[in-house]
Amino acid sequence: MKTEKGITLISILIYVIAMVIIIAVIATLTGYFYTNIDINTESQDIQKQYTKFNSFFTEDINKSGNVIIDSNTESENPYIIFSNKNQYTFIKQNKAIYFNQVKIATNIEKCTFDTQIKNGRNIIIVTIEAKDFQKTTEYTIRD
Repeated sequence: MKTEKGITLISILIYVIAMVIIIAVIATLTGYFYTNIDINTESQDIQKQYTKFNSFFTEDINKSGNVIIDSNTESENPYIIFSNKNQYTFIKQNKAIYFNQVKIATNIEKCTFDTQIKNGRNIIIVTIEAKDFQKTTEYTIRD
């Protein structure tokens, strides 16, 4: 009776094909995983930019006696100026919101500062738009 020692060419070919299939499946799953991470990271970045703007803006709104001196939403670069000389400006070319001369939010496609009077109180309506993100917030100025 003949004993078989070693590996045949057919078995090596089967092993190689199986390994290629396994590697292809792992590569496909990894590609989907990293694509989803990039999408989530971009979304979180826009949220982070809005939160940073909101913290600066809320601080100015809550200062007692701080009133609006000037506001312009109709211009190419909308802005709002408060009595404590703080100015918030959206520069469309840079896609950024500036606090005085400091960039506080990036990757913003549109930002408006609308002012209204409701129930005898000054209201600022800020609308911020970015990729897959739109937020409109009403701020009531403290007397």
